[in-house]
Amino acid sequence: MGKHDRLKMPVKHLISFEKLLQKYDQHLKGDNPFLAATAERILAVEKGFPELRDGFSDFSLLEKNKDLIERILQDTFTEALSGNEIKVATLPFQNTIIKSSKRFQTIISEAGDNYEPELRNLGEEMDYIMSCVVILNYYYGYQLDFSRPYFYDIPDAAGVMRHYRILYNADFIDIIPTDKAKEITQEDVDELLANPTDATLWIEKIPPESFISKGFVIANLFDVTMEQAISNIKSKLISKDTLQPAKFMHDLQETFKSFFRLPNIKVGFASFDAKKDQFEEVAGMGFESFLLRGEHHMNCKNALCEDSYDKLIGSNSYYTIADIDLKVEQSGNMQPFKGLKEQGVQSAIFAPIAFENNLLGVLEIVSEKKGVLNGVNAQKLDDVMPFIVSAVVRTKNEENNRIDAIIQNECTSVHSSVYWKFQEEAKKFILDETEGRSPSFKEIVFKDVYPLFGQIDIKDSSQARNLAIQRDLMIQLSEIDNVLNIAFKKWELPIYEELIFRVNNHLESIKETLYTNSEQAIFDFVNDEISPVFEHLKKNDKDIEKHILKYESKIDMGTGSYYDHRKNYDESVTLINKKVSAIIDKRQESAQAMYPHYYERYKTDGVEHNMYIGSSISENKEYNPLYLNNLRLWQLQVMCEMENAHYSLKPKLPVPLDVASLILVYNTSLSIRFRMDEKQFDVDGTYNARYEVIKKRIDKSYIKGTNQRLTEKGVLSIVYSQKKDELEYLRYIKFLKSKGCFTDKIEIVELEGLQGVSGLKAIRAEILYKREQEPEKTYTYQDLMDALKE
Repeated sequence: MGKHDRLKMPVKHLISFEKLLQKYDQHLKGDNPFLAATAERILAVEKGFPELRDGFSDFSLLEKNKDLIERILQDTFTEALSGNEIKVATLPFQNTIIKSSKRFQTIISEAGDNYEPELRNLGEEMDYIMSCVVILNYYYGYQLDFSRPYFYDIPDAAGVMRHYRILYNADFIDIIPTDKAKEITQEDVDELLANPTDATLWIEKIPPESFISKGFVIANLFDVTMEQAISNIKSKLISKDTLQPAKFMHDLQETFKSFFRLPNIKVGFASFDAKKDQFEEVAGMGFESFLLRGEHHMNCKNALCEDSYDKLIGSNSYYTIADIDLKVEQSGNMQPFKGLKEQGVQSAIFAPIAFENNLLGVLEIVSEKKGVLNGVNAQKLDDVMPFIVSAVVRTKNEENNRIDAIIQNECTSVHSSVYWKFQEEAKKFILDETEGRSPSFKEIVFKDVYPLFGQIDIKDSSQARNLAIQRDLMIQLSEIDNVLNIAFKKWELPIYEELIFRVNNHLESIKETLYTNSEQAIFDFVNDEISPVFEHLKKNDKDIEKHILKYESKIDMGTGSYYDHRKNYDESVTLINKKVSAIIDKRQESAQAMYPHYYERYKTDGVEHNMYIGSSISENKEYNPLYLNNLRLWQLQVMCEMENAHYSLKPKLPVPLDVASLILVYNTSLSIRFRMDEKQFDVDGTYNARYEVIKKRIDKSYIKGTNQRLTEKGVLSIVYSQKKDELEYLRYIKFLKSKGCFTDKIEIVELEGLQGVSGLKAIRAEILYKREQEPEKTYTYQDLMDALKE
């Protein structure tokens, strides 16, 4: 008869038929003889059973008095309508069944053996609060809106979940207070309404079992499976659970089963790219596609036949297949029928998802049974397609936004520390546009910022690259010479002898030194004169063809040249850059936490970085010169860490390249401006341009009075012009030496004047490499200050 072990509610239920029997009392005294005869027959039944009027809470009496109750309720459950009406005599918001119609009994029996229907539960606390609202309305007389629908969810014989909405008829029930009931004032109601989910407060005002409901209610059930399925599809698409794509997909499949009332259907989805005329999988959402058959993408002409292509893509209309086997036979095993049959599909509906006449994708509904999906039930999709379209449009927009964000993040220099300024300008731009003014994105300038520059440069990279090119060209020319000699011995044509002579000339010209134009000259010679001869030989001589194919197998498709030593060089540069840039990028996260500053890093033959710090860059944090000192000390430590990373990596490199490190100290603040055309920051103004000149030329400088370059492997060079900076950095180096970053070998040198720049000096500090790379600890400026006090 249902479950009764719920939380104690504010209402204790007594089953009673008094209000119904009172109606029959009136009919007995009335003028209608037919009603009076019926009333007499029913009232005779309850004689000797006072509990039927007085009420009872012992639910076992329902079974004991089953026949009496059936007769009392026989007019309420008209026999003529019993096969169609879904109707239950019950208690409000309970699962107790007092009497039910034949249709309800059929629904329950089809749900399975011993199936007990349960109300869809929104949680016991909410049920308690809703019961309290009923009491406030029906007993205390407050007009509160509590129109909350109740549902039964009951599976049908095929296992498809059906949903029934309940409408209660409360004509035969009274609500009576007990001695636990409290007086309720308007202030109490206001407090309750201000705390609509605070169950403790509601329990305090209206305690458990402080009222009795005496009587019963008639629950009329209406099959709202279709409406519920549409609602579920809509809500799932609007608030898709992207964190659990598999669950989202499973729930959507179940909803479509209810929607079509078919237990054996599956749902798939293929996205459409109009530019490439191809279907694509939807990444990350758990959707499979029956058209794509496991491929990531497929041209629509390969996925569809002419008829399905015209319907789906040409006219954006449904395409249905009621019998796959028949279609396979008629089409001569064409797609999509062949692929669908291989996947066990027997009938299918393909629905185009189109917005403003543009196809976005195809919804695929398939079944393993013949004929269950067809042109008739395809029309049901009309009710849900608008929701599916809006969800796909939103998803496409979100994807485009993500793509834009990635492009902005990966391809432009809008660093997080200055993003707030760009946002400000973008908001002004939108406001100007909205208010009809001519919008323009103003140039972004940060004034009075201090620059920091550092680089870890691959030593003698030009020489190493030239040596790699020279070796590859010599190998390539030797291979060509071998093939031509074989051809000359076989055919003795003068043209082969002449080509051998020219190949050897090229070999001689690059044996000692690779000149600037040599690479291009050899490339053109091979392309224009050797390749056509080799093509001719391949067609006419199978023996020589083997030698030519062996030569061609060593030629790189990308460069059109022999690419072995250069590949080793390029791989080595890439590995160095990747390793050291990963370190500074990771370390930057903690540096930003100290004080927000602009940071950019780019790869050349090595890795360079620029940083700018000052009050104009921070949106809301007050600037202090201490933060510049802190960042300078941090930069020194990170440069040492990058050097150590290279030291560990060098033995594993294809070409064991060396690096040299440099820091430029600039003690004057300057302005930086975002160049809209170049999408990057640059120093602003002619005076500040001196900084850029120094930065570009500094690593080519020599120590004064010598022919020795400033930068060398194993040494960190710190370039400056002011005595104050010299003292500051010597202090940092002394501190970091105590922490195992530098050796005792430290020197101060003057630099030869650069073009337009003179008076520069440098500290050259030998780096102490650690054989066992331990996690680097970053020391703060405060650590330095504390050390100096000791």
